[in-house]
Amino acid sequence: MKRLLALAFFVAAPAAAQTVAVKAARLYDPRTGTLVTPGLVVVDKDKIVQVGGAAPAQAQIIDLGDATLLPGFIDAHTHVSHEAGPDWRQDFVDEFQRSPAEDALRATEYTKRTLLAGFTTVRDVGAGDLVDVALRNAIAAGKIVGPRMLVSTAAIGTTGGHCDGSNGIRPGVLARPAVDGVADGAEAIRAKVREVIKNGADVVKVCATGGVLSMSDEVDSAQLTQPELDALVDEAHARKRKVAAHAHGTEGARRAVVAGVDSIEHGSFLDEATLQLMKKKGTYLVPTALALQGVKERYDKGNLHPDAIPKYLAASKSHAQAMKRALALGVKIAFGTDAGVYPHGRNAEEFHLLVELGMKPGDALRAGTLSAAQLLGVDNRVGTLEPGKLADIVAVPGDPLRDIRATEHVLFVMKEGQIYKRP
Repeated sequence: MKRLLALAFFVAAPAAAQTVAVKAARLYDPRTGTLVTPGLVVVDKDKIVQVGGAAPAQAQIIDLGDATLLPGFIDAHTHVSHEAGPDWRQDFVDEFQRSPAEDALRATEYTKRTLLAGFTTVRDVGAGDLVDVALRNAIAAGKIVGPRMLVSTAAIGTTGGHCDGSNGIRPGVLARPAVDGVADGAEAIRAKVREVIKNGADVVKVCATGGVLSMSDEVDSAQLTQPELDALVDEAHARKRKVAAHAHGTEGARRAVVAGVDSIEHGSFLDEATLQLMKKKGTYLVPTALALQGVKERYDKGNLHPDAIPKYLAASKSHAQAMKRALALGVKIAFGTDAGVYPHGRNAEEFHLLVELGMKPGDALRAGTLSAAQLLGVDNRVGTLEPGKLADIVAVPGDPLRDIRATEHVLFVMKEGQIYKRP
């Protein structure tokens, strides 16, 4: 108990400003996908001031031994404000019992787990009641522990679609929430983009197709017209916000890519023509393989909603083939997990799933560092270990290029020069 209290105090209290040199046997360079030996990063306050060479004489030395230093991991697809339970029945009960205040309080544990797993930046792509905005602001102000957050508030979608929270529920049971992403028609969609940005969105999320876990819609159905998507992307980009499109089915994804979205999330049924269009336009694919793994675990235990079972089986069968086509064509890949569909803190398992799908370990690590930073538009601050960037540093035991699952055993976490975890 005393140890837990000491850790809680250590996490909450910023260390005194000083020059710190973090050493390890290796350092991963996302630009080349290779390791540099030995690894050394010198930090002054919240910034990196030196990489490699000899440690300054006045620096405090943190020697992590046979480990590898990496940029703080980035998860481009999370839902930090909630966490699915082991059984869909309990999730339904919770929806009717928990208040937004309780959701926010519970989420402070999820943000802490995420940071201690090595993820110093996340993009949250859909939350209710502005809980994501509250978490982002509280973390930035140092009130709670967690990763740097980019948030979308309510995800935008059409009536009866994947982003319609009352989809599949008897009319009259649920009142529309105060912050709601449902809109129909190009002008209403455009107004909804303005609304979510007004409410604090850093990124705009749209549900271009059906989903696995939503009810009463087909997983691969296209759910917005081309004019609706065109209006959404035009409005978001005019207001300097990127657009993430939830899209399993290839027709909905194609429309989203034509409209100019910045990323396709999931992409379970993408065909070669759509992937070629993504390659041509520079659209990222965020595969979220861990989401399917999380759903599989519930399915294997008989705890998945009956309506979701055929959709899960179809998506899981097609997802690997779509990913392999994307890799063969050279589509840009960014790391994202759909955290919240599975328990928070397991995010790094996505790395080994990407490798199993055909990525080289160095490329998988790049997807979760530099590539994700470029997608989020924050690569001028994070994503690599370079002088002038924020001191977001993680370390894993051994060599992750030999054993990618070393990423699941993070032993050191620094965010903006503050140490949250160390041996």
